[in-house]
Amino acid sequence: MGTGIVANAVVTLPRSIPGLRTAATVVWAGAALLLVVLAVGYVRQRALRVHVADPTQAQFFGAPAVAFLTVGAGALQLGRPVIGERAALNVDLALWSIGTVLGLATAATVPYLMVTRHRFAPDAAFGGWLMPVVPPLVSATTGALLVPHMPAGQLRLDLVLGCYAMFGLGLVAALLVLAMVYSRLVHHDAPTGAMVPTVWIGLGALGQIVTGLAALATAAPGALPTPYVHGTAVLALLAGVGVWGFAMLWLALATALTVREFRAGLPFAPTWWSFIFPLGACVTGTAVLASRTGSQVFVWTAVALYVLLVAAWIVVAYRSLRHAAAHTGAPRGRV
Repeated sequence: MGTGIVANAVVTLPRSIPGLRTAATVVWAGAALLLVVLAVGYVRQRALRVHVADPTQAQFFGAPAVAFLTVGAGALQLGRPVIGERAALNVDLALWSIGTVLGLATAATVPYLMVTRHRFAPDAAFGGWLMPVVPPLVSATTGALLVPHMPAGQLRLDLVLGCYAMFGLGLVAALLVLAMVYSRLVHHDAPTGAMVPTVWIGLGALGQIVTGLAALATAAPGALPTPYVHGTAVLALLAGVGVWGFAMLWLALATALTVREFRAGLPFAPTWWSFIFPLGACVTGTAVLASRTGSQVFVWTAVALYVLLVAAWIVVAYRSLRHAAAHTGAPRGRV
């Protein structure tokens, strides 16, 4: 999902350079390959029950759903010159369907487990609690890309309304969890170590809300009656800018906490990937506002955030490869 958003964000950027879209297509292809390899590897581990029983690991079941949705959207936006129009649409339809089903199942199941089976200390809330409820937001955003490809009439209308319903599910749930995470931050000791990067997931939820509002407003013409089309455009702009403002506050808070922990010596952990997708969602949210307003503030903020996203992705990917090499090499050393 992190690698996929690095590619997909290029499509929304208000400024570009020659070769950037080609590079993004290569990155998307790499994300697609990673999705297949990691999905097969996880199924072979047969660790589902173990992870479901763990109160922390269970939160990250939202990640596979978002990965399917992100790679699928990349197929439609970037993959068409490579695999063809029809194949790109079919791939996106398949991956969107899989990701949406997984995301809705996660959004319903993980909170149920939290209520009935898992037990939490007063300071347990962390950014990872957003992972089960964010996938419906991503489904709504990526589903909007499919609307123009649906037959006009009932099917197109149902898809738009379904996307709005999933958007509402994710929006309300994400705001509830953000309130719990903020309460934990101010009432208990500051997070340390591997937990610090998860604070950035809040930025991802907020960026996805802004992106989703714009995507649904773009998909509304031809699906909704004209008065409602105008309403979606107004909502995308005014609510989008308002949520973006809160996202900037969360970005400042997450950055300050991260810098503070880096000074203390932040060790590498897989949670470092929590920097990537949230920052990418912030890029797309800023970029769609730039497109709707023409504001140069949004234009250059989107560009600056994308440069930061690419730099962070390179660092995290490199550290992940080193970590994986050391981890796979350890058993050989003990033989």
